[in-house]
Amino acid sequence: MQKTILFWLKWLIVGAMGLGFLAGGCAGRTVKVMEVTATAYNSIGSQTHPDHENITAWGDTLEPGMKCIAVSRDLIPAGLDYETKVKIEGLPGTYRVLDKMNRRWTQRIDIYMGNDVEAALDWGAQQVTISWKEDK
Repeated sequence: MQKTILFWLKWLIVGAMGLGFLAGGCAGRTVKVMEVTATAYNSIGSQTHPDHENITAWGDTLEPGMKCIAVSRDLIPAGLDYETKVKIEGLPGTYRVLDKMNRRWTQRIDIYMGNDVEAALDWGAQQVTISWKEDK
C-alpha cells in the first residue's frame, strides 16, 4: 500500500511540473494501472530473432537507448497497444509499447535494454506497477 501511495505521489508531482504524461490534459482519457511481471531483453538473436534481432514484432527498428517495452499479447486488448506510452514504477521516463512478446507469456512486460545483457540479467523478473492513459 505504501509503495502504491509513493508511486502516485511521484506521478502527480511529475505531472504538475509538466514533465510527465499527465501534462497536456486528461480530457476524454482514463488512467489505467496494473501490476505485471517485468523482465528485460536485448537486441541479440538468441532473445529475439536471429535474422532480424533489432526488428520488433510490429516492424520497428530498435536502437540502444530507446525507452520501449514489449507486452504480452493478453495486455493488448487491455489497452497496451502499439505506441501506447507507459510509466513503470521505479524507472524514470516514459516507455513506448513497440514490441509483442511470445504467446506463451501473460501479464508481463519486457523492458528493452539495448545490447546491455548484464543489465537485463541483473534486472531479472520483478513485479512492477505500470500506468497508461487510455481513450474512453
